[in-house]
Amino acid sequence: MSTSTSYSLKENIVASARVKWLILKTAMEERLVYRGDFAFATLVRFLPIVTQIFLWNAIFDNASIDGDTDRVLNGYSYANMVAYYLLVMVARAFSSMPGLANGIALSVRDGSVRKYLIQPVDMLDYLFWHRIAHKLVYYAVAIGPFCLVFWLCRDYLPGWPAPQVTLAWTCSLLMAFLIGFLIESLIGLISFWFLEVSSLIFVYMMMNYFLSGHMIPLEWISEWIPWVNYLPFKYLAYFPAAILLGRIPPETLVVELSIQASWIVVLLAANRVAFRYGVRRYGAFGG
Repeated sequence: MSTSTSYSLKENIVASARVKWLILKTAMEERLVYRGDFAFATLVRFLPIVTQIFLWNAIFDNASIDGDTDRVLNGYSYANMVAYYLLVMVARAFSSMPGLANGIALSVRDGSVRKYLIQPVDMLDYLFWHRIAHKLVYYAVAIGPFCLVFWLCRDYLPGWPAPQVTLAWTCSLLMAFLIGFLIESLIGLISFWFLEVSSLIFVYMMMNYFLSGHMIPLEWISEWIPWVNYLPFKYLAYFPAAILLGRIPPETLVVELSIQASWIVVLLAANRVAFRYGVRRYGAFGG
């Protein structure tokens, strides 16, 4: 490789990094314009945690026999269930992508998607960094309530995990973010063929709530739906929580993380194919 080619490649990398930083910085500033509204909406999302804890308390009280408070349902005690739900909430904070698919569908419908076609900015790359900015602001606001809730429920939580378990959990959360982003963006890209995807988004949300383990642990439904463990939904909520709860055997942890990474590759390829062929059939008119 010649010196001029190497220098040109370095310039392209630096320019690309500057664009990504600009997107990230601008998106964070947009989120902070209405700081009070954003903070209030974030705090309101913690209310379901309280209702879920009371709900499972009532379920386990009704399931107890002769005052037995250590009643176990499908391998979960009440303390296990509270810990599971709290850890699922953390995973969902990473993997949920509210408004992403609808935003893509709207940009296709109103023609604003053209800005990604006539400017040197990749649409998926822009949306990715825009979503990272949203998550960073969300975490900055939600870290305090999360710490308070976990401190109040500390008696239900397991002890500090081993370093390798913590590392695996962190990796699973980061990959959950990527899977959640890629699934939602793929649904949004379907709007190149069907301008109205709200029904599809609703179906996805219902499947996600049930098959990701957000509603109940996947062990409770795996006998009815044996293929649930092979779907990407598992890695959005259940898998990160199960790692800290010790429900993933150490000998299979690397395999599960590899499967999660494989889903990222598959979904990324599907997004690129959908965007490439969607742009080919896209037509916009006007100024």
